Amino acid sequence: MSEKILAINSGSSSLKFKLYIMPAETVLVSGQIERIGQPSSEFSYTIAGKKSKLAQPMKDYETAIQTVIETLLASHVIESKHEIIGVGHRISHGGRYYTKPVIVDEDVKAKIDELAVLSPLHNPVNLLGIKAFEKLLPDATEVAVFDTSFHHTIPAKAYMYALPYSYYKDHGIRRYGFHGPSHEYIAEKAAELFGKQQTHRLISCHLGNGGSLTAILDGHSVNSSMGFTPLAGIVMGTRSGDIDPEIIPFIEEEFQMDSHAVREMLNHDSGLQGLSGISNDIRDLDEAAKQGNQRAQLALDVYAHQIQQYIGAYTTDLEGLDTLVFTAGIGEHSALVRQMVCERLGYLGIKLDPEKNAANALSIEAADSRVKVAVIPTDEEIVIARDVMALLKEA
Repeated sequence: MSEKILAINSGSSSLKFKLYIMPAETVLVSGQIERIGQPSSEFSYTIAGKKSKLAQPMKDYETAIQTVIETLLASHVIESKHEIIGVGHRISHGGRYYTKPVIVDEDVKAKIDELAVLSPLHNPVNLLGIKAFEKLLPDATEVAVFDTSFHHTIPAKAYMYALPYSYYKDHGIRRYGFHGPSHEYIAEKAAELFGKQQTHRLISCHLGNGGSLTAILDGHSVNSSMGFTPLAGIVMGTRSGDIDPEIIPFIEEEFQMDSHAVREMLNHDSGLQGLSGISNDIRDLDEAAKQGNQRAQLALDVYAHQIQQYIGAYTTDLEGLDTLVFTAGIGEHSALVRQMVCERLGYLGIKLDPEKNAANALSIEAADSRVKVAVIPTDEEIVIARDVMALLKEA
């Protein structure tokens, strides 16, 4: 029996979705709405290979979701809202509460709200998406799929911070890891493509505007670069990544900034944007560096260097490396970043084929590379849809 499942990814001002027929995993519609809450909102979607765009103001998430549902009905992808039996929501932070997906109830919504302080850019809008779908699709089962869940297998030696133990025991301050559906998909897809032996020790590099690396042993996360919040780890588009903690009180005192202002700076004005002063987009930085802009080159160098450091550290966690995977927007499309990252990893047995890398091929390692190097497009939505189906079967 086939069922229609929506997979939802709510961003700070965006909404991405895919409508599946499950369990066949057939995509009926995929689309996204950008700049929600602004006059320049844009809705783009694809049905049966045909792409369409709709530009109209969408004042809030409920309006955006209503537009999606009306489009599905008008295009006859569904004849009734009742056909959609489940909606899966990607939720940024599950804290200590959730190590697997759950059906949403009032307690789940309360905990997502409680955890918003740990993921202020994402949990609040994730919750808005849930509430809007509850209102507009009242017969569908809502499922929360947490970014942190895949990482619950990380051992204590990797997730503990060296703070007073009561901070962990009483307040849950620890490394959680994020981008879970993406890293989970990469682990499964890589094993499917290359076999379990070749992917026994795998490092997944999810490189987008946000970025994280995960060490994966036999399909299970054993370390991940993001931490208590998604701010930690490598340099990102506008996020600082790891910094000396003493920098924060220094900035507060030196520049008379409160904690909220510092948090905003670290999340929105730092990273590649802050280093370069130009852009958070790798393509812009590449072009500027070619024109001789030294800060753009510096941003690229710092970015690649930090990724290299994590790969070295995670190879230690895994006691070797069989496969290195690049995914997400930068990982899938930037041959420059992949080349910069891998050029100093020869000691690990990593060697790229320049032509394959330039072509964004599936396997980009040279014939004499001892480590498989792959470019695999991520698919967080199918992980979400599968989780919804699994919970509906259990219910």
